[in-house]
Amino acid sequence: MNLSNHFLIAMPSLADPNFQQTVTLICAHGDEGAMGIVVNRPLPLELSAVLEQMKLSSEDERVNAQQVYEGGPVRRDRGFVVHRPPLQWDSTILVSDEIAVSTSRDILEAISAGKGPESSLIALGYAGWEPGQLETEIAQNAWLSCPADASIIFSMPAEQRWRRAAEQLGIAIDTISRDIGHA
Repeated sequence: MNLSNHFLIAMPSLADPNFQQTVTLICAHGDEGAMGIVVNRPLPLELSAVLEQMKLSSEDERVNAQQVYEGGPVRRDRGFVVHRPPLQWDSTILVSDEIAVSTSRDILEAISAGKGPESSLIALGYAGWEPGQLETEIAQNAWLSCPADASIIFSMPAEQRWRRAAEQLGIAIDTISRDIGHA
């Protein structure tokens, strides 16, 4: 099972406060584990504060006001930019033909100058799983998974992403019981 370029959709019964009602874009998944970015948990932080900390600035108020997201509980001091291609940045991985993730300063410099990717989501931190851990959590019904959809990340309000991702599977996630059991 390789869940790269998939969404992990937290089941209503998932009580971990780091992942309750989240949608996580799985960027890489293999023998060494998995890495993803939560794409629906805005922080009370705008991009202008991140740019200022990096000694950058922007004259564009839309750039300055861009919401920053909590990408996950690991390395919350590290920034990730989820964006549509092109891949002209120093440190970028291609998740799919429509989604890439960059971690280098040059993409933030380009965004601050108004020359960055057309669509982007800035996140602090990431979600990580040891080898076999994610598969075990899925077997324990902690997550649903479906192919990632760039329009959910880049075109939908954050508060609608969890429900909309589940709807891709034909599931009204609000109707699933929070209680779990085994027959």
